[in-house]
Amino acid sequence: MTSTTLTAEERARRIELLIFDVDGVLTDGGIWIFPAPGGDTASHSTTQRTDEHKDKGGFAISSQSMVEAKGFHAQDGTGISMAKLGGIKCAIVTKRISETVALRARDLRLEYVYMGQAYKMQAVREMMAKESLALEQIAYVGDDIIDLPVMRVCGLAIAVANARDQVKAAAHYVTPHEGGHGAGRDAVEFILAAKGILDETIERYIDERNPLPANMDIGKGGF
Repeated sequence: MTSTTLTAEERARRIELLIFDVDGVLTDGGIWIFPAPGGDTASHSTTQRTDEHKDKGGFAISSQSMVEAKGFHAQDGTGISMAKLGGIKCAIVTKRISETVALRARDLRLEYVYMGQAYKMQAVREMMAKESLALEQIAYVGDDIIDLPVMRVCGLAIAVANARDQVKAAAHYVTPHEGGHGAGRDAVEFILAAKGILDETIERYIDERNPLPANMDIGKGGF
């Protein structure tokens, strides 16, 4: 892990935006591709950025030949809900374009979703401008070398337990769990604990008078 004058906990106290990679972080890295029912194998998938979601980096996807499936961990969904209760905004920045990711992001009501990002700092700079944030206020969770440009400059770089060695070397904190097995929840709880609000946030989450948890991650794929 990278040596620094600031501890990982000190860095975590300043975080206001938590960004996740998807494959290998919010999933175990497996990508399942199935032929679409009645699909034309000679056709091609198309992707367009829509005006409705343009300011959030959203995409409308037309997949005529295949269906891509991913597995997400329920504890990560709870963690993202907890982050919101703790005043931390959450985002996804991923190189792949996937309807499955779009559905999961809508379930969790993420503030920002960027897909098709080969150079992730472009999305990070856009979010910084929109939220008036500095790099030290941003945490990023990654697992592979495509994540290094962001991890090397953000305030808190987090590697999942199954990350490549180069990524762990750039991290300020490595999660105890692997991607797709609760690593996202580890990241959230680490930040909330550093801020001294983890226990308070848990109590707010389980309080039946609080409508936010009941309205998030209900599995309908929409708002």
